[in-house]
Amino acid sequence: MDLPQQGYRATKPRARAPPPTADSVLFDDTSSAAPAMNSQGYYTPGYNMAGPQNDMQGGAGPNNMFADPMANAAMMYGSSLANTGKDMVNKEISKFMSVNKLKYFFAVDTRYVLKKLMILMFPYTHQDWEVRYHRDTPLPPRQDVNAPDLYIPTMAFITYILLAGMALGIQKRFSPEVLGLCASTALVWVIIEVLVMLLSLYLLTVHSDLSTFDLIAYSGYKYVGMIFTVLFGLLFGSDGYYVALAWSSCALMFFLVRSLKMKIIPSTDSMGTGSSAKPQFRLYITVVIAVFQPIIIYWLTSHLVR
Repeated sequence: MDLPQQGYRATKPRARAPPPTADSVLFDDTSSAAPAMNSQGYYTPGYNMAGPQNDMQGGAGPNNMFADPMANAAMMYGSSLANTGKDMVNKEISKFMSVNKLKYFFAVDTRYVLKKLMILMFPYTHQDWEVRYHRDTPLPPRQDVNAPDLYIPTMAFITYILLAGMALGIQKRFSPEVLGLCASTALVWVIIEVLVMLLSLYLLTVHSDLSTFDLIAYSGYKYVGMIFTVLFGLLFGSDGYYVALAWSSCALMFFLVRSLKMKIIPSTDSMGTGSSAKPQFRLYITVVIAVFQPIIIYWLTSHLVR
């Protein structure tokens, strides 16, 4: 029969869902699932794509360490403390050794080294021994061949130690202990020689332009003659050794006398006039320093040649 249209609403039949199975759960496990998406298929805003943060688990992420004010303060304090320690070390070192002064003695080039070696081995042909200055400051070695340097003594010392090891090896007498003894003996002789020169200048009250680095440089030039002497001894035996020893000793004495005479100046008395005895002291010091060089060369090289 036909039902009246008033008071009734047309209804649409509902579809029934299938019965639940045993595998279905009430809530989805999202602990290991992919990032949640909203209903429109986009990632949820604010979701971290890099993975879960460790802050909730008691850990700190790598970015949070730098964002932490306490960590930044600790890093700044450590950096300032390191800089302060570096400045203190440099200040203490500068009391005994000026780095800028040390750089001056290594300001050399190939042209200077070749000329200086020629002067050390053949000083008789050199005429001008005057050290040049620019505004009361001596020119660096690469600009003045008469300026002392520490490059040649340092390299000559290393070369002497290597040559001594080769000489001992040829004679079947090489051992690390003997090589170390040669190196320490050569170094101790330089220290003793510099101390003796400083003490002589102090006791004789002779003022000079010589610094400690200058004395080390002039004392270290003997290693060039020692290398020349040992090489001739290895090539030509004992006869060649003594000939080379005589030549290098005379050349070194001539070089030191001409060089130190320009550096050691007589002091003045209270009236401003130079004392007549001071030039004699100057000549005495230079001769004594030069005379001891052949003795030291022979002492350090005689056991290397047989």
